[in-house]
Amino acid sequence: MQIPESYNPVARDIAQALVDGFDKHYRRFRDCNRGAKALFEAGDWQGVQQAVRDRIQFYDQRVAETVARLHGEFHAELLDDEIWQQAKLYFIGLLVRHKQPECAETFFNSVFTRILHRDYFNNDFIFIRPAISTEYIESDPPSYRSYYPARDGLRAVLRRMVEDFGWQRAFTRLRRDIALSLRQALAFLEGRWPRQEANYQVQVLSSPFYRNKSAYVLGKVINGGAQYPFAVPVLHDALGGLCLDTLLLEPWRIGMLFSFSRAYFLVDMEVPSGYVQFLRGMLPGKSKAELYTMLGLQKQGKNTFYRDFIQHLQHSNDSFVIAPGIRGLVMLVFTLPSYPYVFKLIKDEFGGAKEADRATVKAKYQLVKRHDRVGRLADTLEFSNVAFPKARFTEELLRELRAQAPSLLEEGAEQLVIKHLYIERRLKPLNLYLMSAEPAEKARVVRDYGLAIKELAAANIFPGDMLFKNFGVTRYGRVIFYDYDEIEYLSDCRFRRIPEAPYPEMEMSGEVWYPVARNDVFPEEFGAFLLGDAEVRQTFLRHHQDLLSPAFWQQRQRRIGAGHIEDFYPYPEEMRFINAYPRFYRRERALCPQRD
Repeated sequence: MQIPESYNPVARDIAQALVDGFDKHYRRFRDCNRGAKALFEAGDWQGVQQAVRDRIQFYDQRVAETVARLHGEFHAELLDDEIWQQAKLYFIGLLVRHKQPECAETFFNSVFTRILHRDYFNNDFIFIRPAISTEYIESDPPSYRSYYPARDGLRAVLRRMVEDFGWQRAFTRLRRDIALSLRQALAFLEGRWPRQEANYQVQVLSSPFYRNKSAYVLGKVINGGAQYPFAVPVLHDALGGLCLDTLLLEPWRIGMLFSFSRAYFLVDMEVPSGYVQFLRGMLPGKSKAELYTMLGLQKQGKNTFYRDFIQHLQHSNDSFVIAPGIRGLVMLVFTLPSYPYVFKLIKDEFGGAKEADRATVKAKYQLVKRHDRVGRLADTLEFSNVAFPKARFTEELLRELRAQAPSLLEEGAEQLVIKHLYIERRLKPLNLYLMSAEPAEKARVVRDYGLAIKELAAANIFPGDMLFKNFGVTRYGRVIFYDYDEIEYLSDCRFRRIPEAPYPEMEMSGEVWYPVARNDVFPEEFGAFLLGDAEVRQTFLRHHQDLLSPAFWQQRQRRIGAGHIEDFYPYPEEMRFINAYPRFYRRERALCPQRD
């Protein structure tokens, strides 16, 4: 792009400072992601989790650093409208050959919105719409590699596909793992391989996707007009080597790897848009916003989400309403029925005996953002100063907002600005789900509710308030926790038995006869709050009676204190090759007994 000679050189310098700030951020982002390979090979699972936590802070750190630089170098000029308009044009010119232009545009927005008032938040000054195409950006190495089984043989291609990732830790029995993968694929194809077409090939994303204790190989087989997506988890086995753990072929199962309730991946990408485009070809049900977020580019995901949301508002006419379910004491929740998300505000005053304040609640949500969500905690998008069309709000909702969170509102004739809110995927509250579920489904979901609590405990999370209204059920029937104002690290809690009353009359009085500190928890009390329904009680006690004893929680605390990190599989354990084909894993099974 040619910039006229008459343009202000200060605008050019501002644009260059913004590009410099973003490039510094993305270098650190890639360095962190590259480091995941060494952490995975070394089995440094604590290091993997720390890398994910640290990486979340990188973006805000670079934005703050760039804002400070601009204030220091261009203080007076930052209030000049014409300079910012020119700076945007210069910035676009600097992105013509950039490898991450969409992310750089988002960075520009993030810096700008911290300097100028939201009256300037329009396409004249910031990137409401993308300015640079992300199609056909070249990458070195390419975003994906191609292999040709018709020429080289399918087994040889699969071996080379795995070996090309360059893991230094050896596979225990790669030949066995490939044979079992082919057996699983043949079963998926109902026992018959398709006829090979001229374009028969395997395409695989060039970087593995690292998370928790796994690396994932993601790709697709192309044959004629058909495409078969696949994902292969790579794990450490009980013998100390690497192994292919299973083969995922159903798109919905692969999509579960990118669930909003999972931790973000560590992936080394020179051109992130190339990875998103490839993944969308595999998983058309996943939006760009979801994929950018799960690739660790949560700010780009948030920006893309907001653009999608604005477009949805333009193409819909239903009204925002109070979300169904029991009203919370801390959060005010509303939704747009035609849009699969809820909007959550922290109330100005909390009901009941809540001792937290706004800062504490925000810290709890940040804890969840930085923690491994193990498929049981809903991810949130945090927004500031969001303008909504006021006419789309019901009168009931407006009254509730004005009464419960007036400090967060700026009300105009046509717009309602909410100064701070969280956006989450909408789930059906578990208490409502149980009311309408058939007996068999009711039993299944109660069992999964207990499993959710146990998996959170294994990940060092205590929900605090375990009432059914604080959990939701996904479209796949999985129970997810989503109310975080009382969440705590399990290691910070003290699980106790209720002491015997000094005399029977005191126990019958309902008065507490023993001292209770802030983080004291008495698991024996859970049943009284949770198990009033006879069917629910019967199922819960059959599968999860141990949750009502301090011993369960104390045992989990000891494991966490010893540095143990549990295995969490985003697919059924019976799909693991070690369970599906046990006769091939005698040594591994002897060394690593299976969990209940």
